[in-house]
Amino acid sequence: MLNRQDQSLDAGQDTTAVTQGRDATAAPEQSGAIVISVDAMGGDHGPSVVVDGVARASKKSPELRFLLNGPEAELKSLVDARGLGKVVTIRHASDVVRMEDKPSQVMRNGKDSSMWASVDAVREKSAQVAVSCGNTGALMALSMLRLRKLPGVNRPAIASFWPSQNSAGWCVMLDMGADIKADAPDLLTYALMGSSYCRNALNIERPRVGLLNVGTEEHKGRAELKEAYGLCRDAQERGDFEFVGFVEGSDLSSNKADVIVTDGFTGNIALKTGEGTAKLAGRLLKEALTSSVLSKLGAMLAMKSLKRLSEKIDPRRANGGVFLGLNGTVVKSHGSADALGVAAAIDLAARLAASGFAERLAARVASDMPIGQDAAQGDAANSNNE
Repeated sequence: MLNRQDQSLDAGQDTTAVTQGRDATAAPEQSGAIVISVDAMGGDHGPSVVVDGVARASKKSPELRFLLNGPEAELKSLVDARGLGKVVTIRHASDVVRMEDKPSQVMRNGKDSSMWASVDAVREKSAQVAVSCGNTGALMALSMLRLRKLPGVNRPAIASFWPSQNSAGWCVMLDMGADIKADAPDLLTYALMGSSYCRNALNIERPRVGLLNVGTEEHKGRAELKEAYGLCRDAQERGDFEFVGFVEGSDLSSNKADVIVTDGFTGNIALKTGEGTAKLAGRLLKEALTSSVLSKLGAMLAMKSLKRLSEKIDPRRANGGVFLGLNGTVVKSHGSADALGVAAAIDLAARLAASGFAERLAARVASDMPIGQDAAQGDAANSNNE
């Protein structure tokens, strides 16, 4: 069980304490500050939006330092225009990984790309976390190539937050698209990594784990799901989680589970369906509240409540999926993320770096460490709670 000393940072906690007393004006990799390596060229909207996201993150957490990877001439003007020269170091990378590029091509020919440089900064210990809005398949392939999988992990996974009615307000869902296939042992690994991530990121000491299926009955689903059911049930004590069995799509935002486990094909469809539904609900609500004078008056009276609702269902604020199961931390931002979404992914990366838990949580699964060894440690663990 976790105690107060080994909890991690929460979603809104400032990371200033982690870098107080250090020379934050030195080069990022020498300053002792938290350093985030950012792929400036990965997003759908170009480097200007990514740099805007860096500016937002820097304003919120001025102690952070950034390695910005991409064409130096193009990035320098963007950085200078936003007054980020003191917190950003540009690392020149001439090539760009496009959304249509195949992972195999990127692995063979992508050494000069901004994505490759971003991941390599983590490999070289120049940065604690890499953030990219780019091609998911290529990013995972490069991350596995450059950082390598931890022993015992067959398929790394992308874990993301999902709005929930549980005590934390969020649950952890994985895999969200790292690999479209997952066998029963992979799903067990996801359950172990996801529950460990949930403990550290959401302060839920004994997470409830559910397997996403077409029904809650034990006889339903594909063969690998039925096998994974037994594996997860038998691993509850070793993994320090409570297995609640199969869950359905309608349970994703309920209070039934804190960790939802599925394959990357299903998880990615669920993620984008949820995002699209949230956008539709917001648009319909806006239309309804502006349809008449009385509706507009009612909207004005309920403005604070509506703003809280808007923030809660805004997928940009939960942007950022974490690659679990690698020798390093990589955060995958949505390709269509705007500046707010990019900033949210950077904020998540900073919290992971400050808590120092990512390697231990994956190593617990890989090395079968004793329960409790995946708890966050270090300076960040002494101050608490997303």
